[in-house]
Amino acid sequence: MQGKVAIVTGASSGIGLSVARMFIERGGRVALVARTAATLEKEARKLGDGAVPFAIDVQDLAALEALPGRVVDRFGRLDVVVNNAGLNHRGHIDTLTAKQLADIILTNLTAPIVLTRAAVPHLTRGGAIVQVASIAGMVPVPGEATYSASKAGLRAFSRAVGSDLASRDIHVGCVCPGPVDTGFLGDLSTVPDLVLSQPMVTADDVAAEVLRCIVDRVEEIAVPRSSGRLATMAYLMPDFAKRIRPALEKRGAKNRQALLARRRASS
Repeated sequence: MQGKVAIVTGASSGIGLSVARMFIERGGRVALVARTAATLEKEARKLGDGAVPFAIDVQDLAALEALPGRVVDRFGRLDVVVNNAGLNHRGHIDTLTAKQLADIILTNLTAPIVLTRAAVPHLTRGGAIVQVASIAGMVPVPGEATYSASKAGLRAFSRAVGSDLASRDIHVGCVCPGPVDTGFLGDLSTVPDLVLSQPMVTADDVAAEVLRCIVDRVEEIAVPRSSGRLATMAYLMPDFAKRIRPALEKRGAKNRQALLARRRASS
């Protein structure tokens, strides 16, 4: 990462902040992108001279389209883009508004497509784009239908556009985490048992795989790997998925109680 420049969206907390910190620790510089200027500037100060805040809502597609040019003006180059910003509204589709559903698609799928397209003319040869998708994009999760659709679409886009950009020597990879112990997980009471049946990972775990995706030019990484294998089997064999779902949901309910107990103990 020495001397390289990255754009990281959703960089004021969680996975994005961990990616930015690791990138800077390895000698790179980062354009931190998130909505809230005050929080972003605070985190940029902690990260030091290698971090510059760009307070942008990724739903503002015009601002997003202009971002790579602004970053090149500021740093003189652009080598990496990490599309990490995400949004989820949980619940059955009839409990959510049309705007909530549209916002999930806009944040999780449209914005990464727009930023990827905007970045292409500015990226150095040998550069990389990493899309942070989800295990939910590998096998659909009831109660998170639109979120699952957005992340499945992001995986498909990542693979196809990677072929499109290979002649430019730009690598496109995708990292698919399961449940991550960050604020994005939100209220545990709303998280489907099926999601909580999988091992909880940390923001640093995912960030390390994002950097591996960049350095080793890996096409797709599931975090943890065991959840990725299970999701692939469930997707390819729907009857198998139906059979194991009750056991997984039972495990998830048990994991929820353990997580709540740990949170109470630490508060």
